[in-house]
Amino acid sequence: MEKSVSEAGFTPEQIDTTTPHPARMYDYYLGGRDNYEADREAAERVLGVLPDIRVTARSNRDFLHRAVRAAMDSGVRQVIDIGTGIPTSPNTHEVARQIAPDVRVAYVDNDPIVATYADAKLTNSGNAGFVLADVREPGTVLDHPVIQRTIDFDQPVALMLVAVLHFITDAEDATGVVGALTERLPAGSHLILSHATADFHESRGFEQAAKVYNEESTSRAQWRGKEEIMTFFKGFELLEPGLVQLPLWRPEGPVPEGEELSHHMGYGGVGVK
Repeated sequence: MEKSVSEAGFTPEQIDTTTPHPARMYDYYLGGRDNYEADREAAERVLGVLPDIRVTARSNRDFLHRAVRAAMDSGVRQVIDIGTGIPTSPNTHEVARQIAPDVRVAYVDNDPIVATYADAKLTNSGNAGFVLADVREPGTVLDHPVIQRTIDFDQPVALMLVAVLHFITDAEDATGVVGALTERLPAGSHLILSHATADFHESRGFEQAAKVYNEESTSRAQWRGKEEIMTFFKGFELLEPGLVQLPLWRPEGPVPEGEELSHHMGYGGVGVK
């Protein structure tokens, strides 16, 4: 199964390196090198008001790995990873195939630079595809030929929306987007979701960080509280321990406490339909 940049109508020459993109800013937070000067400058402005975004990015990545393993342990054998971001090993398919070598993975992102890495780092081992599309158009995502070739919607699917929804505002109907993506999933499907929050910090830094994203990047930002994030799980039963701070979701090692825990500015949870 293949990804196709040409199918989506993009070429590497169409990449805009002058406008910061959240995926490349996230890569910078993780210490990656697949970003441009505009991304680094915007990311540094965010770090200046929210330095904990760096540790949150790392704990978010760790949550992704644990949640994918949990879905594979439950018997799910196909994944739609929306908001893939710059490939950072181990990627979703690498984590999943440690448990289920036959798993099928469809990656989705709206950044053409992610597409340029897909052949080498995401889809080169087969049973994986890449779609260049925007989550704000869920029908376009689910009806894409690569998704249709890769995913059997008669069997359970793990739908991943990891660190994505805080870049979809209420004005863009984030709840409707999630509903449209999940309504086609059969019983037994998993929703793997994480979201940035200001619940553990004073809001001033978040307001300033949102301003950077809103005025400079390709996406607007909206931080949500726990109850708002819970609404995305409508129709799903949360697995234990529920929707919790990222390091607290089924930890596999020492768990931060007190002041240290407050630096992790995100919630994570997994629901089963």
